[in-house]
Amino acid sequence: MKSAAMKPHDSEVDAPPTAGRAGVLLPLPLSGAYDYRVATPLTRGTLVTAPLGPREVLGVVWGESDGSVADTKLKGAIPLDGLPKLPERLCDFIDWMARYTFNPPGAVLALALRSRQAFEPEVPRSAYVRGNITPARMTLARTRTLELAADGLARSIGSIADEANVTPQVVRGLIETGALVETQLPEFPSFGAPDPSFTTSVLNAEQSQAASSLVHDVGSQEFAVSLLDGVTGSGKTETYFEAIAEAIRRDRQALILLPEIALTVQFLDRFAARFGCRPAEWHSDLSQKERRRTYRAVLNGEARVVVGARSALFLPFQSLGVIIVDEEHEQAYKQEDGVVYHARDMAVVRAHIEKCPVVLASATPSLESYVNAKSGRYRWLRLRERHGEAVMPTIRLVDMRQERMNADTWLSERLREAIAATLAGGEQAMLFLNRRGYAPLTLCQSCGHKMICHNCSAWLVEHRYRRELMCHHCGYQAAIPPKCPQCGAEKCLIACGPGVERVAEEFASVFPDARMAIASSDTMHGPQETQAAIRAMGKHEIDVLIGTQIVAKGHHFPQLTLVGVIDADLGGSNGDPRARERTFQLLHQVSGRAGRAEKPGLVLIQTRNPDDVVMRALASGDRDAFLRQEAASREIVSAPPYGRLAAIILSSHDGEAAREAGRALAKAAPAAKGLKVWGPTPAFYQVLRGRTRERLLVQAQRNVDVQAYLQAWLARVKLPSSVRMTVDVDPVSFF
Repeated sequence: MKSAAMKPHDSEVDAPPTAGRAGVLLPLPLSGAYDYRVATPLTRGTLVTAPLGPREVLGVVWGESDGSVADTKLKGAIPLDGLPKLPERLCDFIDWMARYTFNPPGAVLALALRSRQAFEPEVPRSAYVRGNITPARMTLARTRTLELAADGLARSIGSIADEANVTPQVVRGLIETGALVETQLPEFPSFGAPDPSFTTSVLNAEQSQAASSLVHDVGSQEFAVSLLDGVTGSGKTETYFEAIAEAIRRDRQALILLPEIALTVQFLDRFAARFGCRPAEWHSDLSQKERRRTYRAVLNGEARVVVGARSALFLPFQSLGVIIVDEEHEQAYKQEDGVVYHARDMAVVRAHIEKCPVVLASATPSLESYVNAKSGRYRWLRLRERHGEAVMPTIRLVDMRQERMNADTWLSERLREAIAATLAGGEQAMLFLNRRGYAPLTLCQSCGHKMICHNCSAWLVEHRYRRELMCHHCGYQAAIPPKCPQCGAEKCLIACGPGVERVAEEFASVFPDARMAIASSDTMHGPQETQAAIRAMGKHEIDVLIGTQIVAKGHHFPQLTLVGVIDADLGGSNGDPRARERTFQLLHQVSGRAGRAEKPGLVLIQTRNPDDVVMRALASGDRDAFLRQEAASREIVSAPPYGRLAAIILSSHDGEAAREAGRALAKAAPAAKGLKVWGPTPAFYQVLRGRTRERLLVQAQRNVDVQAYLQAWLARVKLPSSVRMTVDVDPVSFF
């Protein structure tokens, strides 16, 4: 086990470790590598097992030993069989990211070691092929089985039985006679090899020009950043597919990041149609066996193209040729638990280290990417028109202040009429409300008591279909009580505000014959259910889809001609400098689902604030005017991208301890030119999962080294063990 005298150290040395000892980084929240004894010199990235206390852990040789521990106190680290190693560029990326995001390098390394079994020797599979013997006794079942096996393909017992329509006992009998003989196959079937010439896409002039630029970047094998900025339905995917095809031709790997698993459903089908097979997948819904298969295939170079969520950024690619970040503006790329980082920004960093191009694609680019493109820091590739005959939808605002509606209805008369016309024309509609459940608040009409989570300072959301109240932050659930827990009044609890379930209830009462489906994370559990709903919509087995942001982007439904936004005023600022930008992006994306084929689309946006800058921008269709105005307002106050932010969140089960730690930290903040420290103040959700939360915010000019400042500042204060601290460099939310 590790000596008590061992100290972690930061290793940035790429030379082979000193013979006999090495610095080994462990996938734990440690500040650097630990010294271990090794039998032979091991290069950076080599996987080893190392003792840590009473257990053996997987580690990575990170560099030279710092020599601060005597040889007699060192414990031994043993390399894995076959000397597998992480690519050195991945190790460099982990070091860079740890410094920038202020995360311990060991914690970042853990993101790259998600499948320890992938480094273990493969376990071959038993399969069977046709032998030279024909049994003396033949039956129809045996005949069918041997006819199947005549093609020479190796199959498992179960596969043979299924394909020949016989029982496994028949197959085993043929094995015993020698008619079928055993052979060994690799542990996993190989991934298909994408064919860059399987089909070709017909690109318009703008797409061809953008694709040529991307193909050139891949061919140059140099770092470059391109913003592929195209309106919804302009064919961004087909355009960057050409860059992927070039990477495949050059025998290099490609990574495609998507913000949500739900977006992979149609994407995988489109990829297979272009390249003849599906790419490898990497996301949280994979089984451990599937993760092991993908990880190993990426490490050995078999997986040529990987599509995945943000964690795919840490896979051990041997020869990255291009990185695609689709829907680059999405907040889902920011991980806010555990290791805090933004996958879009880190994708740019990894591409720089890998010396390959990175493509940021979006119809509504983040302001950061927009400013970088406009200033020339990124190449700006624009697709201004929809592909083919499709045109942008007509967007109209519905002023809800002028609508005469009952208090418990949410569909305006204009929206109802538009839905009726759409259904009568045999077309499809989508109703969007970014609110799960039935109602966001339940309160007592007798005393005004609000049903609040026991663990968080958040309202409990009613889910009427499940007959329960639920916290969407910690998962707390409770049955809807028969009486008010505060005053005891019976039958007094009322639902306030709409969720998608409540909108669906109203829709069903108005259009009882329409085929309707609800799409939210409550109703679609995992990619398979999402895939089923999306394909049902694509086949027109659903007339109206009612959903949250899960339906807002990435999907293509040719018969969808109407989009109704139920409540466009949900994106309140709450002190969030990105609130307007995020609201515009979401509503613009959901609007873009309408009219993506030859039939024109209509979008009706219900709002009580039609004069708001976001609503005016949506109605006018002038996205760039909105971004220019947003950029100007941010520049005045030095908000990102014209200034830098870093948040410090302190939390504790002891509220006073959290508040005292915040005061002590604020008092210790050193003065620095071009930098201000705000707080501490209670976080927006002051209590979350039972922990009281205090927040401090660092605001700095662009040229300030925020990481150096944080390191000097936080070293001044020792927090009590009961207080947890999270540092969020470049925060995107302020909850």
